Amino acid sequence: MDSRQQTRTVVRELAKQYERIADDLRAKIRAKDYSPGERIPTEDALKTHYKVSAPTIRQAVGVLEAEGLVHRQHGRGTFVRKPRQRVQRTTERYQWEKDRVRLSEAERGTTGATEHDTGREMSALEFFASYDSVSANADLAAVFEVAEGTKLLHRVYRTGIKTEDAPLSLIDSYMVHDVAARNPDLLSADNEPWPGGTQHQLYTIGIELDHVREELTARPPTAYEAEQLELSAGTAVIALRKISVAITGDVVEVSDVVLPGDRTVAVYTTQLVRWED
Repeated sequence: MDSRQQTRTVVRELAKQYERIADDLRAKIRAKDYSPGERIPTEDALKTHYKVSAPTIRQAVGVLEAEGLVHRQHGRGTFVRKPRQRVQRTTERYQWEKDRVRLSEAERGTTGATEHDTGREMSALEFFASYDSVSANADLAAVFEVAEGTKLLHRVYRTGIKTEDAPLSLIDSYMVHDVAARNPDLLSADNEPWPGGTQHQLYTIGIELDHVREELTARPPTAYEAEQLELSAGTAVIALRKISVAITGDVVEVSDVVLPGDRTVAVYTTQLVRWED
């Protein structure tokens, strides 16, 4: 075996070591051997227990930190994180929202898409929205098929659990301003949260959605995203672009959504056409 093969073998063995340790610690956390808020054993104690080096322990703990299972407190140690709200996004969420568009305001106001995704009651949530106007950059102009500089309605949404500090996602929504202005009520954040969400807002100006296209990319967070979502080092985000297309074929709303990778589950069910007998 030459030196390069030996190096690769050593690297593989080290990888297996920290992965095995991470698996063991993860299992103990899930079994509540280490409870939320409890400090896990020190690095020295873990080194002794698993008979490995400090860098291997740091790698293992780093995996758990990236998954949101633990967090390090400088000078105090590493603690099990209280489980955060998980969000499950399914392909059925937009049809669910569309089915509610023609319900009464009282019925629409009882629950929304976030409650649908989290299983939480509306009373458990905090909601924030702000509106302003922006000029379409090249990217958004291409999606909407309008000229660069076209005035867009820009809406910022943040929804979170009242018992948690970080929002569930970061959402920036865009509509062509002249289209939204057909109903002046759509231009003010004072009317949020809007019963029935964006699909009902579009319904008030005579727009029915034909389909919603989602484009997902996993990437490292920006400094702002990591701070806002309270992400541990190494945790990725899911950057989702939602493009809403009307039955006329026009793009009527674009949302850029940033989801924390450690507590988001994207569920996609694709119904397949059966073979003919």
